[in-house]
Amino acid sequence: MLNNISQTEQFSTSVASDEYSLEKLAKESGFYEGDQEWGGSESIDMDFFTCGTSFFAQSTPQPSSYGGEFKKIIEPEKTGFDRFHSHSSSSSFEILNKYGSRCRRFNGENKNLQKYGTEENKPSTFRLSIEKIIRLASENFIEYSTSQISNEVSILSHPYPSSILCHFKEDSQAVELVQNLLLSAEKVNEKQYERVKKILLECGRMSSPKGTPIQRLVFYFTEALYEKIDRETGNITRKGLSKRTEDPLEALNSTEETMIAFHKEVPLSQITKFAGIQSVVDNIGDAKKIHFIVFEIRKGIQCTILMQALSENCVEHLKITSVGTKTSRANMEKTGTHLTSFSNSLGFSFSFNVVILDDISDLDKSQFKIEENEAIIVYPDFALTNMIGRSDRLEHLMKLIKALNPRVMVVTEVEANCNSPIFVDRFVEALFFYGAYFELMGDCMKNDEKHRFIAEGTCFGSSIRNIIATEGGERKIRHVSVSVWRAFFERFDFEEIELSDSSIYQANLVLKNFAFGDSFTFDFDGKSLIIGWKGTPISSLSAWKLKCTT
Repeated sequence: MLNNISQTEQFSTSVASDEYSLEKLAKESGFYEGDQEWGGSESIDMDFFTCGTSFFAQSTPQPSSYGGEFKKIIEPEKTGFDRFHSHSSSSSFEILNKYGSRCRRFNGENKNLQKYGTEENKPSTFRLSIEKIIRLASENFIEYSTSQISNEVSILSHPYPSSILCHFKEDSQAVELVQNLLLSAEKVNEKQYERVKKILLECGRMSSPKGTPIQRLVFYFTEALYEKIDRETGNITRKGLSKRTEDPLEALNSTEETMIAFHKEVPLSQITKFAGIQSVVDNIGDAKKIHFIVFEIRKGIQCTILMQALSENCVEHLKITSVGTKTSRANMEKTGTHLTSFSNSLGFSFSFNVVILDDISDLDKSQFKIEENEAIIVYPDFALTNMIGRSDRLEHLMKLIKALNPRVMVVTEVEANCNSPIFVDRFVEALFFYGAYFELMGDCMKNDEKHRFIAEGTCFGSSIRNIIATEGGERKIRHVSVSVWRAFFERFDFEEIELSDSSIYQANLVLKNFAFGDSFTFDFDGKSLIIGWKGTPISSLSAWKLKCTT
């Protein structure tokens, strides 16, 4: 854990070496002191929770002005899935067959990356992972659905062969619980609302927001199904729409104390920032003037990492431009003051600019005040996903980034496929993704149940309900995979570039200092780094340059 690190590690670059301790960087940059973060009441930087929500969520989604071209790229083709939607009981969930193992089959080389000295903090028991539980439940569900059993609730005790693989009673119960959830989702998809009620009651009885990871997962998915039924029937019930959470993008901002706890115990934010900034350094070359453009700067942790890395690289001047909204002005200015102080301690020239917008469509190249010989770096850290539902804004931003002609654009995003217009596809994808995340939270935050409970209830719960229960413009959580982003970026003449061995090394250095670091996995999809939990993709890190036009 970061607050216990004492070993000095090396931040390697192609130009120079700068030894530093992660703990030292945290303290010198003012990231936190003891149990308190610097910078007032704004929530600490935590990638998955905040996801760059501020100005990307300002307006109601508008129809795209691009003739559906973007929609064809962002939304999966229905061709290939259509055959799963016939009148048979199990056909709509035949997608489960594709996920017999959710572990990613990467498009490019499936390269298992070496980890450098991660701690061995395996659970005290050898119980099944959530991915395995969902897979077994899926097998049972498909077999059940093709059998002649007529009583849906009997699925809970039907002894299919795969259940024999469960050596613990808790695992067997977990498999049965997920089977019941899948059956509920199938009945909702078939609009058999009266038949699904008794199954959902059983799901509710067997799940809890304070139980095991699988019980917590099923609890929030059950709530989402209740809301979906209400939306489709026009009712408002106690377990459905009457329990609606706040806007899912706003809910991603948890309490300050919870954010700090999450950041200390879960390494995802650290991995993407240290490895991502290393990629920035790798692509600066011999530039003397650096212009770092960051969307949703929050507490500026990525900036302090960059400043530390550049402190011995003979950089003449570093300019950071933060893009945000009027509501985030105070926080950005406070961050700028802190970064200025930190640059003074490092002894190099620094300036900080703020660009305030009402809407991303208002952003213009002139607002960045580009100077001659500046090497421009664009860092949209979790800032693109929430514009998928408003494609005109996303297109505008990408055209602008292209016009800036950056040395490199480093992109961190959630790695999931939760944007299908087909309910069952979204349900299955979300079940595997959030299943991995709930298990991750259960292990990494096992000694902090209070903040884990808050994070899951306010952040994950609202996201799950939005993915499962809503359609059209109301669906704001629209995660897509790096392969989708790759196709989109190529439309703007961006090509993917390799992440250096130094970037991978930085990612490994972070894992080394976290409990359960051995449960995180690294793989490549194309040239992008995929960070996973026991093989299930969670986040992606990629670097992009404009193609040569000669």
